[in-house]
Amino acid sequence: MSTRARKNTRGRTAAALIALTAGLLLTTTACADAKKADPQEKAFPFSGKKLNVRTNDNPTDLVPADIEDVRVTLWFHEGASLGGSDITWELKGDTLDLDASCSGLADCDTKFRVEVPRDLTVLRNGKATDLKG
Repeated sequence: MSTRARKNTRGRTAAALIALTAGLLLTTTACADAKKADPQEKAFPFSGKKLNVRTNDNPTDLVPADIEDVRVTLWFHEGASLGGSDITWELKGDTLDLDASCSGLADCDTKFRVEVPRDLTVLRNGKATDLKG
């Protein structure tokens, strides 16, 4: 084997070991937990009779409350990351879109809580749902 070939093999081996080590460190030290996150809150004025909440597979509690607007609380915790995060929580018409996700080599955990007026009909992802509370 030539000297050049040995150097290329060593370089690939070193790169693979670095990538493996980084991956192991991220998975063992970066466990995300939404319970550790500081809550963020938003209120949305809403005068409709029916609200569709699109959860995008995020854990979401839907709760009736003695309020006039729609209130959303988000807990989002991102562990160590070699990627990015994308958070969406917006009301367009009668649809409340909630999404929080990570991309790349990342670990994140999310939870939403949506408080709605008691007389409001609420759908979860377009389907009838029971409210808690």
